[in-house]
Amino acid sequence: MTNTAVLSTSACSTSALPPPHFTHRLPATIHGFERRFWQSSIDHRGTPGAPGRVVTLVPYSDIVTREEFRADFHRYEHSDPAQLRAEDLTTLGVVYYIPADRASEVREYLDVREQNGYTSHEVDVHIEFSPEDERAAGPELRASLAQLPVHAPTGKRVLTTSVYIGTVENEAFVGPEDIAATASVIAKAAGPSGSNYKYLRLLCDSLDEMSAQGSDRYLKALLTEVHAHM
Repeated sequence: MTNTAVLSTSACSTSALPPPHFTHRLPATIHGFERRFWQSSIDHRGTPGAPGRVVTLVPYSDIVTREEFRADFHRYEHSDPAQLRAEDLTTLGVVYYIPADRASEVREYLDVREQNGYTSHEVDVHIEFSPEDERAAGPELRASLAQLPVHAPTGKRVLTTSVYIGTVENEAFVGPEDIAATASVIAKAAGPSGSNYKYLRLLCDSLDEMSAQGSDRYLKALLTEVHAHM
């Protein structure tokens, strides 16, 4: 592609805000990861004295090799993790299309914003963009999408893009804590970017707007639990 794109906000981001200078916002799916509120936040949705909780993406390799991760998967997906394949894990997110002349500026901005344990990873994402949507898009976006390879089984265009992930080894990774404990933190925490609850609410609302693509049982259970603590 002649431009760059950044996957943020609905997939994995500390601020729940889009990057600057984007010109297009497209639904996209990542395979091989589960979204969880297992990252501590002291600079966006919490403080050093009272850390909040923000999302990260847990990869297939960790889920199938760690017993506590397998148990968590089974709790929300109601399927046998022993039979799990990487392609069975799907996380809905959003691709933000950044013009080439702004790409370096936006990457530098995100490298600063997505700190506190997050690192940038190149991940393949499947663009959830129908042929009708593509025909209605502007010529710049159509030309860029036309350069992307197509995943033959699904017919979706595939983009390799930057995703900020708090890996299990980072210092702010909380791990598979009980959902009630996570909810009690989110219900009370706040930081420079606003309340922890608002962050969760914005994420859930964004996914609800794209509900035709599927739902996230874990997030729905977490939001319900947070409401019980408020």
